[in-house]
Amino acid sequence: MLYLTKLLTELAYPLSLAMLMSVLAIVLLCFHYRRLGLTVLVAGMGWLYLWSTPVFSDWVRGTLENRYEYLAVEELPQADAIVVMGGAFDPWPMDMPYPNMQQAADRYWHGARLYHAGRAPVVIPSGGLLPWRAEDLRGDAESGSVLLTDLGVPEEALIVETEALTTRDNALRVAAIMEERGMESIIVVTSALHMRRSVGSFRAVGIEPIPAATDFEVVSSTDTVGRWFPRAKTLFDSGRAIKEYLGYFVYRLRGWVA
Repeated sequence: MLYLTKLLTELAYPLSLAMLMSVLAIVLLCFHYRRLGLTVLVAGMGWLYLWSTPVFSDWVRGTLENRYEYLAVEELPQADAIVVMGGAFDPWPMDMPYPNMQQAADRYWHGARLYHAGRAPVVIPSGGLLPWRAEDLRGDAESGSVLLTDLGVPEEALIVETEALTTRDNALRVAAIMEERGMESIIVVTSALHMRRSVGSFRAVGIEPIPAATDFEVVSSTDTVGRWFPRAKTLFDSGRAIKEYLGYFVYRLRGWVA
């Protein structure tokens, strides 16, 4: 089911969908459905163009990010633990000395900031390795714990949760840790794009988290012309926004967000 979910998400990305529509258009043209084939082709290319433009992508991502403020660590209340959501590292081969960070590594920087500001005495990096990955790789929480210690968080202040494979798993497994250790409150650190689903997932398991959004991507721009030109990075960013909306929709259907 996890693999099927990942596959369907990949197919929903603008590039994948545009490619499928192009193949369909070619098939229709081969069978002499010229008007319909051209319509499908133009629609596919138009869809790809739209999601590749910063002006449209920023608007869509902004509908997710603008729900949360980028607060200074001093503005956040104290809690029992800081939970850093996974999804910020490439799988880490055991023969490599250090992990490779992705864009969302801001989450771990922000988790360290919160710890050093005294917002909580414990940091919980949460995130495992997908089951189809090679066995000699390390997951996100293990990689994150290395960065956190490099940033000055002592090992004794870390609770490394290495089993969660989804946002739902993050919430369930952190809830179990909280119950086991008698914790009552947590600060959840994740990308602003991902925060809505994260907060909803924790609420669904009976936890009211304190959101500490980071990794904000959308900023104002005065480039009114250039933002209509397609960009490869923008297409990638749009795909993550689509993933969040699809994920939230599925979680809503299954009662996994509240």
